[in-house]
Amino acid sequence: MNGFNNSPSLVLFPAVDIAGGKAVRLVQGEAESATSYGDPVEAAQEWAGQGAEWIHLVDLDAAFGRGENRQTIKRVIKAMKGVNVELSGGIRDDESLERAVDAGVKRINLGTAALENPEWAAAVIARYGELIAVGLDVRGTTLAARGWTQDGGDLWEVLERLEHAGCARYVVTDVTKDGTLRGPNLELLQQIMERTDRPVIASGGVATLDDVRNLRGLVPEGLEGAIIGKALYSGVFTLSEALDVAR
Repeated sequence: MNGFNNSPSLVLFPAVDIAGGKAVRLVQGEAESATSYGDPVEAAQEWAGQGAEWIHLVDLDAAFGRGENRQTIKRVIKAMKGVNVELSGGIRDDESLERAVDAGVKRINLGTAALENPEWAAAVIARYGELIAVGLDVRGTTLAARGWTQDGGDLWEVLERLEHAGCARYVVTDVTKDGTLRGPNLELLQQIMERTDRPVIASGGVATLDDVRNLRGLVPEGLEGAIIGKALYSGVFTLSEALDVAR
């Protein structure tokens, strides 16, 4: 128990997914399942007011290749005084990556590009180091790409390649759990943490404070944080309550 108490806290990342300039939530990443929750800036400010140290920002339109929300993202970052912002969605080349850096994000999560353009991803990882995380979006042991609409290769083969490239951290999503409030895939997280000494961030399925507590228990094994979306927007628990459990 002493080891648990002395281990670092689980970092919580409240999610703000943006489509058409609005904060939305999807079920299992399906575009047609979107539920709108209003202004992304207000959503981010709500989580910051409850004690968030990070905001997980996703440009869904860029992820699905149907546009982008560049100005809205800039507004969110500008409003987040003292709160770090990480960005996912549609970052697939030097131009989009540098635009994100210039906007002031503190971390960039690569998704499809890390699967489809491994040479570029390796070069970016080497250049930017801790700024870059790679999202491993998983169905079974198959990765999902292009806004989760296409297969992206074998999880373990891609993880081995990214380890060789020196990836700083991984964001692991069980696509079948995301937005479903069915609990995180603890087994998948443990399997990945057994194969890397890099920090891992869990994403998808968190439904209860017990889920947060279970993820907190994985911190000594290498889990750094957890992204939480629908449970917060649905009012299942507050971010303040979750942060108390995560410490």
